[in-house]
Amino acid sequence: MLADTLKILKKNGIRLNKRKGQNYLIDTQILFKILNHANISLKDTILEIGPGIGTLTIPLAGMAGKVVAVEQDQKVAEILKERLKNLKITNVEVIIGDAVKIKLPSFNKVISNLPYQISSPITFKLLKENFDYAILMYQQEFAERMIAKPGDTNYSRLSVMLYVCSDVELLFKVSMNSFFPQPKVSSAVIKLTPNPKLDIDEFFFNITRALFQHKNKKVRNALIDSFHEISNMDKNIVKDIVSNLDERLMNDRVIKLTPEEIMVISNQLKYLMNKMNN
Repeated sequence: MLADTLKILKKNGIRLNKRKGQNYLIDTQILFKILNHANISLKDTILEIGPGIGTLTIPLAGMAGKVVAVEQDQKVAEILKERLKNLKITNVEVIIGDAVKIKLPSFNKVISNLPYQISSPITFKLLKENFDYAILMYQQEFAERMIAKPGDTNYSRLSVMLYVCSDVELLFKVSMNSFFPQPKVSSAVIKLTPNPKLDIDEFFFNITRALFQHKNKKVRNALIDSFHEISNMDKNIVKDIVSNLDERLMNDRVIKLTPEEIMVISNQLKYLMNKMNN
């Protein structure tokens, strides 16, 4: 795979940019492991984000009914289109654009070696979509944040949101030697299956974002310091509202809160703010 990748890049005068997350998979065994976990059939429409020159796209096209490949780099997208044309592959739609910003087309599975610099925004965006599951490659550190539990040092807003919206499984880790150019960090492949566990809304998202801006502080102080993420209220009013929340939870550290406890805080805050406004 490395020889083929280098040949295509050299032929088209492409120099990969690590800062854009252009690290191409060159390990056949890892490629096959991803495809085996994907469990693809001709009934599937696959979304691939960051297809590059088609290392994953081409085998996906042979297994799925349709592949929609979203590539931001126009020159790389044109290379992919040319490869597909030469191979007479007709069930791949190449969209040139930023997957974080564009409206995503219909799909039922996501299979991607994600550009790492968009890991967070594209994951949060996917959580708002309706699909069966996703097989996604991330930096290992990011993947570990996705599955972190309350009290873990890498427990974060991401951990909470993935818990409440989905089931997340770390399938396997991937060495940095499996890519060209070689990144400075290892990677991991995650299976993400939408499965809402709590009845969440935008208010819950805002509460979680406010809390985790100060995840090592006590909950009371974190809320007061970041209440602007929730509402533009006078700080004295904010302090008064927060003083009426569950005292035990207010004295805990944000990093120790379970998603269910954050939901309790969210519901209490919403009730008190609505009561004050009526």
